[in-house]
Amino acid sequence: MGNTNAGFVPTEPPPEYALTKEPTLPPAMLKTPDEERKEKSKDIPDSGPERVMWGNQIEFLMSCIATSVGLGNVWRFPFVAYQNGGGAFLIPYIIVLLLIGKPMYYVEVVLGQFSSRNTVRVWAMAPAMKGIGYAQALACGYILSYYVSIIALCLYYLAMSFNATLPWSVCDPEWENCVPSGLTENVTLTPNSTSSAELYFVRTVLQQVDGIDDGLGTPLWYLTLCLLASWVIIFIIVFKGVKSSGKASYFLAIFPYVIMIILLISTAILPGVGDGILFFITPQWDKLLELSVWYSAVTQVFFSLSVCTGPIIMFSSYNGFKQNVYRDAMIVTTLDTFTSLLSGITIFGILGNLAYVLERPVIEVVGSGGTGLAFISYPDAIAKTFQPQLFSVLFFLMMLVLGIGSAVALLTAVNTILLDAFPRVPTTLMAAGSCIVGFSIGLIYVTPGGQYILELVDYYGGTFFVLSCGIAEIIGIFWIYGLENVCLDIEFMSNRKTSIYWRLCWGFITPAMMIIVFIYALISFEALVFGENYVYPVLAYVGGYLMLVCGILLIPLFIFTNMYKNKNAGSFRDILKKSFRPKSTWGPRSLDLRSEWKLFKEVAKTERQQMRTSWFKHICMIITGGYRRRM
Repeated sequence: MGNTNAGFVPTEPPPEYALTKEPTLPPAMLKTPDEERKEKSKDIPDSGPERVMWGNQIEFLMSCIATSVGLGNVWRFPFVAYQNGGGAFLIPYIIVLLLIGKPMYYVEVVLGQFSSRNTVRVWAMAPAMKGIGYAQALACGYILSYYVSIIALCLYYLAMSFNATLPWSVCDPEWENCVPSGLTENVTLTPNSTSSAELYFVRTVLQQVDGIDDGLGTPLWYLTLCLLASWVIIFIIVFKGVKSSGKASYFLAIFPYVIMIILLISTAILPGVGDGILFFITPQWDKLLELSVWYSAVTQVFFSLSVCTGPIIMFSSYNGFKQNVYRDAMIVTTLDTFTSLLSGITIFGILGNLAYVLERPVIEVVGSGGTGLAFISYPDAIAKTFQPQLFSVLFFLMMLVLGIGSAVALLTAVNTILLDAFPRVPTTLMAAGSCIVGFSIGLIYVTPGGQYILELVDYYGGTFFVLSCGIAEIIGIFWIYGLENVCLDIEFMSNRKTSIYWRLCWGFITPAMMIIVFIYALISFEALVFGENYVYPVLAYVGGYLMLVCGILLIPLFIFTNMYKNKNAGSFRDILKKSFRPKSTWGPRSLDLRSEWKLFKEVAKTERQQMRTSWFKHICMIITGGYRRRM
């Protein structure tokens, strides 16, 4: 499994291998004074200035919860589940969570904490794969560019929720075939009928044009103000890095649950709620045989947990070396699933009440997913509740906080890379610069044609691209750096032996499932169509494919660049080894810990070599953890 020059040692090592600050090295590891000076000169710059740390372990946990529990749980999961088999979707979703989501989340928090490095520098473990870190940072940039514009829409709707009459609950005289969303009796529908919530969103809020062939238009002033306010809020949270965002994480992580519980209780007492919930969880078993359902499960897990984009590695890099990240990873991944189910029950409970009020089947009041779900389907249902203003304020306040929590993580992931690259730049100045750039780019999405660009960036720069980064990441970690090396690093850091479950997932099951899903996505990949039938201009498709291709090409580009730097290493095989072998500076940030870790690895390697009799047995021992059990 990749670079397997590592093995296992007993939990209680023999006295001659006791891990002290000044370990007694075996003769083979002794260095001359000149070699020691060279080694230290390489290590010290890598250690750099004192790295900022979380105020306490709870701040890290809350930040991870605020990151993973976001808009994807509320507006994406319920309808993804509904469209892919309802209750039956929970089966592939939970399987994917156990075999892909949890393993990827756990290894990312491990690597970040073990190395105290960002998503780029962590690839000192396999230097040629450094392009993965830059690709993930680019993915963060793509997502963040439009994500804050959605937060701006939430802020706008929150402000409008304080009106005596919700503006989307009534029709404008100029709207044809409009049906007031606030109307609950004597509703007459025709094939051309459109709810006032939809017309309000499309015509009043977005002022959406019929296409972007003639341009995007100028930014709308009220959405621009909301976008500016959103970026100001984000800046206030991140201007001191994790020192400030860690304090804000308590509110960002806990407050949405307060709102969710209030909404759930308020919804539970409404008539018709049970029908909506049953509609949501009723399984369509035939869907389990469709590969598209499993693809949806994988993308939902990636989108929800924020794995393979950088924030998880970034957050854990600010941890203390001995923190119990195993516990934290299990808490966050489990809580994320619970939140998705909670939001699904709440949302479909509201839709069940809407069906009861309108005396129609639930399926006829279920709208579409995506942006339309958050700003058309939900407002339309809220307008018909007995306290529409209260429900609206609570809902959009929850959406606002959820969105900000995820946006803070995405921005911090990018800022951490920039701050580590330019350590002399003050954190506040870097945060201000990033927010200004983000606001400037975000102006594109608050134009009358902005939603067309949002769909384009999300489609080409989001899901498929992130899945590509995920596959490259797992190959780089477990097939190049080595599964056994990762397990040794975990044991050294946390004194925890890695079970066969994690080893099987990391070594075979997770990469196999991801590659199968990737091949399916590649085969079924089609040009984006906006709405039902709008075909983008050729130039837009060119831009979309460039976003995707440029991001993916970063990975092979850095591989070839690194190999070129090592062209004098000897034969092609030697060049490969040097390009993919861990740097001498790889390991714990502390020089003392790094010395202990190197001794730990050397002892493990020696003891493993004494047991190894064949290559097949070697692989079996790695997958089963046999080297550790036999110590």
